Amino acid sequence: MIYTLSTAFAIYFVIWWIMLFVTLPFGVRTQEDEGETVPGTDPGAPALARIAAKLIWTTVLSAVFFAAAWLAYDAGYLDVDWLSHVMGFPDFHN
Repeated sequence: MIYTLSTAFAIYFVIWWIMLFVTLPFGVRTQEDEGETVPGTDPGAPALARIAAKLIWTTVLSAVFFAAAWLAYDAGYLDVDWLSHVMGFPDFHN
């Protein structure tokens, strides 16, 4: 049981980080877009990062994606044999 929980947490953690990088660029307005560039900073730096909203979206999207993957695994659509076949590894069970 502990291996199942720790593995599930590790997979969720990886999905969460991937989703963070997916959500970071959305809704970004640069200082140049806003017309208020702070001296000494890059004009492409965000004027307002909205990190809290992006962390919430990351968590929600990760939970949805993880739940879908868990359900697909539990229903038998995702298994090691299928993944190894898709990735081109030889079939070791024959």
